[in-house]
Amino acid sequence: MYPELGQFSLILALLLAVLLSVVPLVGSVTGRDTLQAYARPLSAGLFVFIAIAFGILTHAFVTDDFSVAYVANNSNSMLPWYYKFSAVWGGHEGSLLLWILMLAGWTLAVAIFSRRLPSVMIAQVLSVMGIVSVGFLLFIIMTSNPFDRMLPNVPADGADLNPLLQDFGLIVHPPMLYMGYVGFSVAFAFAIAALINGRLDAAWARWSRPWTTVAWAFLSLGIALGSWWAYYELGWGGWWFWDPVENASLLPWLSGTALMHSLAVTEKRGVFKSWTVLLAIVTFSLSLLGTFLVRSGVLTSVHAFASDPERGTFLLALLAITIVSSLALYAFRAPVVHVRARYGSLSREIFLLLNNVLLVAATLLVMVGTLYPLVLDYLDMGRLSIGEPFFNLTFSPLALAAGLLLGAGIFSRWKKTDGGWLGRKLLWPLAISVVATAAVMVTYGTFKPWAFAGCFVAIWVTVATFWDLWDKSASRKGRLQGLKRQSRSYYGMVLGHLGLAITMAGATVVSNYGVERDVRMTPGDTAMIGDYQIQFTDIGERRGQNFTAQYGSFDLSLDGQYVATLHPEKRQYQVQRNVMTEAAIDAGLFRDVFVAIGERITDDAWAIRIQYKPLVRWLWLGALFMAAGGFLAIADRRYRIRERVSDRQGIESGRRGDVAEAMS
Repeated sequence: MYPELGQFSLILALLLAVLLSVVPLVGSVTGRDTLQAYARPLSAGLFVFIAIAFGILTHAFVTDDFSVAYVANNSNSMLPWYYKFSAVWGGHEGSLLLWILMLAGWTLAVAIFSRRLPSVMIAQVLSVMGIVSVGFLLFIIMTSNPFDRMLPNVPADGADLNPLLQDFGLIVHPPMLYMGYVGFSVAFAFAIAALINGRLDAAWARWSRPWTTVAWAFLSLGIALGSWWAYYELGWGGWWFWDPVENASLLPWLSGTALMHSLAVTEKRGVFKSWTVLLAIVTFSLSLLGTFLVRSGVLTSVHAFASDPERGTFLLALLAITIVSSLALYAFRAPVVHVRARYGSLSREIFLLLNNVLLVAATLLVMVGTLYPLVLDYLDMGRLSIGEPFFNLTFSPLALAAGLLLGAGIFSRWKKTDGGWLGRKLLWPLAISVVATAAVMVTYGTFKPWAFAGCFVAIWVTVATFWDLWDKSASRKGRLQGLKRQSRSYYGMVLGHLGLAITMAGATVVSNYGVERDVRMTPGDTAMIGDYQIQFTDIGERRGQNFTAQYGSFDLSLDGQYVATLHPEKRQYQVQRNVMTEAAIDAGLFRDVFVAIGERITDDAWAIRIQYKPLVRWLWLGALFMAAGGFLAIADRRYRIRERVSDRQGIESGRRGDVAEAMS
């Protein structure tokens, strides 16, 4: 009975999404306020019915209702309750339902927190989000129903959740990642609404900017959690493998970063309007592309959910309709925008423009490297593998150049920056960065060109950020008062830039100074990794709730002093008989020591992988800083005040408002 109610809830949600797509949009075009007023209640209804469906599917997992095919294929009665909960999105159908639930959640959030925006704009934004909901609800109802019954024979027990997914990472990584993916639909909806009513001005950028920033923050968290999960769960000790699905999440992050900076310029100076709208369209399109890659069957990956050509065709059609229709609207409406603002060759506008160019170039590079082998394979033109060497060689210079520009751009000014003044301003930060980078090279004992370049850029961004903070804190009432005077948006930018520097430092150091060894060990043997000694002391067995494991005991010491005992495991899950490696890690702020058990070589000898990972935790610490910066930025006061009178007049004055903003 309950699964049928879940299916019925999805059908009702589809009907409400259709109404949301049509009624408020017609009201905004015809000027009928009564029709526009339906946008918010329809958004609430859409969320309620999708939440009911999600709750019913969750109930089926928790109660072991194996009459539902999706539950039978992705759960088991021996599965711990918390993995039964996360198993809801452990397969294609449930993860898609989570995607749609978050889309409905973002739609409701826009309806609730945008009450001070003009009714015409919010009606159009919610209608666009309703159109996106219609597409995905049709997809799940027609091709991916999570409530299909297991007929005619109901199994006594389930097939179990993939052992790779029986981890805390599944609980937190997909929700955060989807919040970022889906969140960019809000920026997309604002962009389409702005094109419809010709409202490409600073006010539109100010309305769209906090939603874009919070989506970017969630996506940053999601990517970092995925990297952390792969690092400790797969047993390889890597943090980024340039897997096509990893790249699919990186693509909207890169273009979303460019969009955030472009929105800042549009809000502050009224320029880059058309470019900003195009970035919003591209960023959401890349989010849809990631969904297509994971669910179409074109990839074979630990991340891939589905391999059904029917699903792939539906998603490809949805992606094509979204891109073609939005770009057609862009081509028709964007050329009417004219900007007369002027800015110098060293102005902040120029630095942000160059920043956008590099980010877009990096996006194109990753997209071509990811899709080109797939296209060749599809056309039967041979198989080509583009992996880590290619991406490291081509992506790294772009990342370093973006960091260099960021550090210099911090000191630039809007409209015009004197070259001599800027040069003098950069002199001391540059000198400090060179000296500090040289000290890092001495600390690690080996000079490597890429290591020097990466560390220099990370230190350069850090020094420039703190130097700018010191300058801005100058006040006749004291430095503390000067710091209090700065806005939350500014401190969000500071955290974001510091987070980028921390991540770059971690990636550079661990890539260039990390040590990996695969050794043959028996109990009693010792091995060296970096300055650490690892002694294999024992091998034993233990039983978990749904697995048995052989575990090793390894004593870690430094200069003869005991540090920790590590217990890596080799698990065999009882239902599917899968064998999984569980690494043991002695974690620290400045280094990790990583131990994983490989295959048994003889009765008492094992293949052991040991790794020394300097600054690897900085990768994820930096991502936390970036996400925290995003969340702090959206708490800025200017995003909570009532819209200005000029904003309301801009809706009525149309293009005149655009020109006025551009010239201000």
